[in-house]
Amino acid sequence: MADQRRYAALFAKGEDRRQRILTVAQRLVARNGGRGTTLSQIARAAGVSPAGLLHHFESKEQLLNAVLDARDADDITADFIEQFEAATERFGRSHELAGMFTVLQAENLDPDAPLHDRFLDRYRDAVTIVTESIRRGQQAGRYRADLDPAIKAMEIIAFLFGMETSWLLDPSIPLTAVFREYTRSLASQLAPSLPPGIRSGPG
Repeated sequence: MADQRRYAALFAKGEDRRQRILTVAQRLVARNGGRGTTLSQIARAAGVSPAGLLHHFESKEQLLNAVLDARDADDITADFIEQFEAATERFGRSHELAGMFTVLQAENLDPDAPLHDRFLDRYRDAVTIVTESIRRGQQAGRYRADLDPAIKAMEIIAFLFGMETSWLLDPSIPLTAVFREYTRSLASQLAPSLPPGIRSGPG
């Protein structure tokens, strides 16, 4: 029993150290970029030795993938309208995650960059999720049937990425008002056309 408690304490300590490394990495990468941040800098800021950092992350690429995993856990859901409604809360809760993601994405636009494929796959997955959501809405009669769901999905993802970057540059942007207006506009665009002779609203 004593050995089990000792092991549990060591495991908890190790997980706490790992999380501290990830948190520091997010902050430094958001500020200096992935290319401008070294493992030694992260280890020093996290209060661990370089060997201690390498115990948890064998390479810089593995560490960067781990911080991106944290961002992916906070990613777009199948209900993209719900995502808009929660956008201001999500942005405020994950400022460093958002900054880290934006910086790393810009550094990995080149097809030969180490994280390029991950970012490309993530983007395509997001477009697919929204495309399928719109397509289901069309099949259920909730959305216009004449819209190309993939094109509309690309527009929606571009809005989300663009607003995130704009907010990082200028945190004074009234996110709630902007997202409310875009959601209203999007709902109007997606709404099915009324049959001829039928008017919407009173009168």
